[in-house]
Amino acid sequence: MASKNYTELAKVIVAHVGGKDNVVNLRHCVTRLRFVLKDEAKADTDYLKARDGVVTVVKAGGQYQVVIGNHVPDVYAAVLEQGVQGVGSLDTDEGDTPKGNLFDRFVDLISGIFQPFLGALAAAGIIKGLVAILTAVFGLNATNSALYVILNAAGDGFFQFLPIMIALTAARKFKMGEFTAMAIAAALVYPTLPTALPVLKEAGLDHILGIPFELPAAGSYLQTVMPVILAVWVASIIEKFMRKITPDVVKLFVVPFVTILITVPLTFLLVGPLANLVSDLLSKGFTAVMGFSPLLYGILLGAAWQVMVMFGLHWAIVPLAILQFSQNGWSNILLAAALPNFTQTGVLAAIMLKTKEQKVKTISAPALISSLFGVTEPAIYGVTLPMKIPFYISCAVSALIGAGLSFFDLKNYAMGALGIFMYPGYVSPEAGLTPMWIMIAFSIAAVLISFIVQMLAPVPTLFGSTASEQASEAGVVAAEEIVDIKQDIIASPLIGNVVALENVPDEVFASGAMGKGIAIDPSDGVVVAPANAEVSLVFPTNHAIGLKTENGAEILIHIGMDTVSLAGKGFKNFVEVGDKVTPGQKLLEFDLNAIKAAGLPVITPIIITNTDAYTDVLTTQEGRVNTGDYLLTTVK
Repeated sequence: MASKNYTELAKVIVAHVGGKDNVVNLRHCVTRLRFVLKDEAKADTDYLKARDGVVTVVKAGGQYQVVIGNHVPDVYAAVLEQGVQGVGSLDTDEGDTPKGNLFDRFVDLISGIFQPFLGALAAAGIIKGLVAILTAVFGLNATNSALYVILNAAGDGFFQFLPIMIALTAARKFKMGEFTAMAIAAALVYPTLPTALPVLKEAGLDHILGIPFELPAAGSYLQTVMPVILAVWVASIIEKFMRKITPDVVKLFVVPFVTILITVPLTFLLVGPLANLVSDLLSKGFTAVMGFSPLLYGILLGAAWQVMVMFGLHWAIVPLAILQFSQNGWSNILLAAALPNFTQTGVLAAIMLKTKEQKVKTISAPALISSLFGVTEPAIYGVTLPMKIPFYISCAVSALIGAGLSFFDLKNYAMGALGIFMYPGYVSPEAGLTPMWIMIAFSIAAVLISFIVQMLAPVPTLFGSTASEQASEAGVVAAEEIVDIKQDIIASPLIGNVVALENVPDEVFASGAMGKGIAIDPSDGVVVAPANAEVSLVFPTNHAIGLKTENGAEILIHIGMDTVSLAGKGFKNFVEVGDKVTPGQKLLEFDLNAIKAAGLPVITPIIITNTDAYTDVLTTQEGRVNTGDYLLTTVK
């Protein structure tokens, strides 16, 4: 369904918890906003309990909990916009690491970091294209046009200072202080570093404790991706440790002070030298391959270029091209890397035609435009890399195109232009326009081949949007709002004693505020699917899971009370959002003893959160159930 605007509700909540200055911090869990307030007496609890959009208010564990329901992430985001300080985006510091093999986890990490600013990234890429048009068509440049200077800054600024943008979203991903992370990134792109380092080297003062102080082969960390992600990851570990050992009275400044003080030198002393070592090895390796077989060189460089750019390793080859250009007035070392942007164009065009996800179409359109101008970051990080298959296709076709270009041994006489603006650089003093037409022909081939292959290959689901959600986003009434919801018979997901909902030791569940249902005092730590359903929610701490059955019943299984405080310890998840599950399929495991040892109730509510869609929810009269036994019936 189309998302609602929760700004007004957020303003009301902030005002009636005593204003933003009364909020120490804010977290959220699966149903609640969890405020830590300076003075709870300033909060107007009676008003908030009566306010539409608020289920109730609970004061527990030193937190002022405003219960919202299923829309709590949207309300949380709206509250942050009112100037309230959030602690990460979820109520946990652990337990939400990506699942799968190392590559899958890497892709999940990268796409999660880039997703929040993809729109701005694509917009900046398009502006870079407009600047290229101004240069190619009207001859504008930094020496003859103020408009060029302004638009160039608007388009290129985002890419130059990309590490700072990445630091912000990486901090959210790794659950650390956002401004601390940004301070670390700002140090990496500090403008005087590239000029200060040569002076130190000349004076022999560029070592600290015997370790060289080095910058990447590019001469700075501008436009880089991986160094800042590694830095923020290390910083998050340091920050969590410092939070545990630092007294509260000085935590505000001591924690970021120590985190920045340790992380920045570590990054310069470890990441820089390591990047230079890898770049040097790559440079020697590619040079040796080119000397052995230009055709093999073209295949390898074409296939690897997009991956190398992601890690900033392309700078192993770029200096060789610059040196070759300065010596000869032309370069062919980067020839095989000239057209991967067009393979991205081809797969994006196919994805836009085949995907049923409206959000993917929305992201792909500006990314496709950017790719034509040689800017592939929005395409790679926003669509093709998260989907994996399109990224593989792009790399494979780039290898094929790289081989073909190497066969013709074309030369570039004007380095720097990208995408559709690079063609004039291939006009040869000897061969005239022929090399340029060959480049254009290969560009068209890159688009067509990658498009055809992607049309024949499956387009993976990226966001898991349902048809009704896509229709809603397009302004159409969601199907789930206009169809009858059929009766559902729901089995028990647990083994244990049945507990009436009103006897659950939590007033939010006991009052039925979250919906009708029943609870189980489990004797076994395994949760199985109670019906044919789709997984709609897996909370990062794995203590709660949401399901939507084939007939539309929305089920919340919440293991224990306040178990979010365990931060995922003792819980294990076997499914992901979007998975289709069948009755009896294992969903979660949890450690009963660990929950009890923490002094927390293990009673587990099973709630129909869209109770309003039914006339009644009937429950079993048995005192004990096994998995698969009858538990609930929704009545329309």
